Amino acid sequence: MTEALNLDHLRQWIGRSTEASDIVTAQLVKGLRATLFQDIGDPKPGDAAPWTTHWCLAQPVFPMSQLGPDGHPTRGGFLPPVPLPRRMWAGGEIEFLQPLRVGDESTRTSRISDVTMKTGSTGVLCFVSVEHTITTPRGVAIRERQDIVYREMGSAAPASPPKAPPPPPVARHRETHVSDPVLLFRYSALTFNGHRIHYDRDYVTKVEGYPGLIFHGPLQAALIVEFAAKLHGDSAPKKFSYRGVQPLFEGSEFSINANETHAGMELWIANAEGQPTMKGTATWL
Repeated sequence: MTEALNLDHLRQWIGRSTEASDIVTAQLVKGLRATLFQDIGDPKPGDAAPWTTHWCLAQPVFPMSQLGPDGHPTRGGFLPPVPLPRRMWAGGEIEFLQPLRVGDESTRTSRISDVTMKTGSTGVLCFVSVEHTITTPRGVAIRERQDIVYREMGSAAPASPPKAPPPPPVARHRETHVSDPVLLFRYSALTFNGHRIHYDRDYVTKVEGYPGLIFHGPLQAALIVEFAAKLHGDSAPKKFSYRGVQPLFEGSEFSINANETHAGMELWIANAEGQPTMKGTATWL
């Protein structure tokens, strides 16, 4: 049974901060370009890295003895010890000021900005918001807020039969790929992400009850950002907000979609049925 959630205790983590630094290497840029379906090229010092390279940098490293059954570090430390077993990225917002470049020393300063709780159709949800500032020798490159959601292992049975999904949205711009398990493994390796839901099929199906390996939320967001930049003359949006809608699973085709709006672009990832799994909004104003 899940330990009781003491929100007052968890909110004591608000304001805690940490800092970490790393180097943007040519090898990292090559690996990330390959994973984002870009030309790999031969990156040289000073060349721009993919826009979300910071998600691969200075990731926390823990000994095997300090990992939990899901592959994540045991609870506590910088993030509050939320006593709910499932942890995933719910969404966030990014402000791009300048690209990271090969050879940059990048420093990420992180701060817990909020801890909240709500009850949804699947039970108790706890949201932890983390603010990040990424700097290089040239100054601030990225400001970001990440929203992490923790939830219970079981899900409530629906009170009534599920409604038919709405018709898939129509996209003016679209490209398709396949959510191959190797793609998920590569991104886990690039981000040093040990979460078993992305590579351990026995765990994700038998323990967490999902039908297959789960596509990373950050990887979906990274693909949306790069698609937006490509459609806008290789210029990243000034601000990009995103939120997960439903899981995207391995082994099927998925699409990256975009429509122009008066303020920028509405973008989304869709599964093989055309239903959105992540939605994003990009603005260049």
